[in-house]
Amino acid sequence: MNPFPITLDRSLIVFDIESTGTSPRADRIIELAAIRIDPDGTETSGYWLLNPEMAIPEDSIAIHGITNEVVKDCPTFKAKALEILTFFGEADLAGFNAGRFDIPMLAEEFGRAGIIFDPDRRRLLDAQRIFHTKEPRDLTAALKFYCGDAHTDAHGAEADVRATLNVLIGQFKRYPDLPKDIETLDKTFNPTDPFNADRSGRLRWIEGEVTINFGKKKGFKIRDLVSDDPGFLKWIIKNDFPQDTRLICENALKGIYPQAPRAKQQPAE
Repeated sequence: MNPFPITLDRSLIVFDIESTGTSPRADRIIELAAIRIDPDGTETSGYWLLNPEMAIPEDSIAIHGITNEVVKDCPTFKAKALEILTFFGEADLAGFNAGRFDIPMLAEEFGRAGIIFDPDRRRLLDAQRIFHTKEPRDLTAALKFYCGDAHTDAHGAEADVRATLNVLIGQFKRYPDLPKDIETLDKTFNPTDPFNADRSGRLRWIEGEVTINFGKKKGFKIRDLVSDDPGFLKWIIKNDFPQDTRLICENALKGIYPQAPRAKQQPAE
């Protein structure tokens, strides 16, 4: 095992999730594997097989091979939530496509367990974003390209998380120009639009107000919708939107609005 090539100022969790499906709000985690790398290079592994409390669809079983019979006697995520949170601690996060799938799924599961898990407080190292920037392919191709290995157990969380870690190490060997600290890596590969009010950009700061940035209400201020069309905000809350988007809408209906960050003044689009 090669030494980890990034200078860490706090622990980094490399993790992978297998689930009942692809919707963070409607689906559930059934397998979670993680490797915590501490600043001194120490590795600690964590693994949880979980009962999703819902039937696992056949198309999902075909991908990861975890059946309803396998998990029927396993603990639920809620039962293991504090243990998982303790393992993750205040660490930064890493994975393969973690920003789009694994992190939203994890945040939703913690939310259902009554625990706040705020990804925005953690920096993200996504091997897929580096890979797709340098060599647009999938995890199996990445492992072969960077490490010369065949990924024979794809879509098993334990195999995938180890493959992701090996790909990250291979990427830093191949691209010596990559930053060697997590802060710069986070800013380079996870750029954020300063006018986004939520991570997905569905809500935008326009003229100091949170404004809808999609669909038939694009350009409408949240504050105006509270009085003129609260049903639209309730529709967002009840549907499969990201957790932070829904939270802004929930708070707005309670009369709580986010404070516009300084220097975020943008002309209306």
